[in-house]
Amino acid sequence: MLKLPEVCEELQISRSTFYDWRAKNRAPRCIKLPNGDIRVRRTDLENWLNDHEDAA
Repeated sequence: MLKLPEVCEELQISRSTFYDWRAKNRAPRCIKLPNGDIRVRRTDLENWLNDHEDAA
């Protein structure tokens, strides 16, 4: 599982952008841990990226 900073770095976005996407249900599927931290499974990120790929 990826930590939020790792996801943001890979997508080259800010943390605030990620939270904005999450509020609009546009972010990759997330897991919220009991301590409030967010994690993203590598497979969920890969699937999300594939779903948002432009046909070139």
